[in-house]
Amino acid sequence: MIEISLAAEKIAHIGPLSITNSLLATWIIIGVLVIFSLIVARNVKLIPKGITNFFELIIEFLLDTIENVTGDKKKALTLLPFLGTLFIFIIVNNWFGLFPGFGSITIFNGEHTVPLLRGGNADINSTLALALISVCVTHYIGMKQLGFFAHWKKYFNFFPNPIMGFVGLLELISEFSKMISFTFRLFGNIFAGEVLLLVIGAIAPLIAPLPFFGLEILVGLIQALVFMMLTLVFINIATQPHGAEH
Repeated sequence: MIEISLAAEKIAHIGPLSITNSLLATWIIIGVLVIFSLIVARNVKLIPKGITNFFELIIEFLLDTIENVTGDKKKALTLLPFLGTLFIFIIVNNWFGLFPGFGSITIFNGEHTVPLLRGGNADINSTLALALISVCVTHYIGMKQLGFFAHWKKYFNFFPNPIMGFVGLLELISEFSKMISFTFRLFGNIFAGEVLLLVIGAIAPLIAPLPFFGLEILVGLIQALVFMMLTLVFINIATQPHGAEH
């Protein structure tokens, strides 16, 4: 019988902290990314080859994408570390959930049998954390670029026109809607994909899941790009002076 849990399952405790299967998977992914980053950094050469060349292609693609949106090479270089990290972390998190062992290796957590590993972005807490980071960094960059008061004047500007103050409050509410949209878009797509693969694998475990694995690889890529691009667009808007976008 297939058991599907909307929430990530607890597998251990460290004091008062509950360790879930999605949190464990996220820690593993962070470790893998750190190790790969160190390997690439130690093998940087004038003429890249092998894995260094692969990572350079990714960086060049991300830099070109950011520059096309901002229209400013210097600004693109400034935003690349954050947006590149966001994209790589999300896409690796999405794809790792497709690896053998995710969902199939189980342990007994003291109450019932649960999967040892679960895709990090199939946990709504993970996607909410990413959404908070995206929105908070957007406002930080906006304040750094425009100044504290100039940035927040977009949202609290009751004088001399009260109507603009009301519009500002609507824009402030939209910031919360961004977080909700970021959270549920990424979580919904990744969780739905895992459920689909689980159901198809239970019905026809050998051949039938293969096309859906290809589909989920594409979905994981698209969702990472969408998350990064929306964050980029919001940062670009946040760094424009009040009224410049009109």
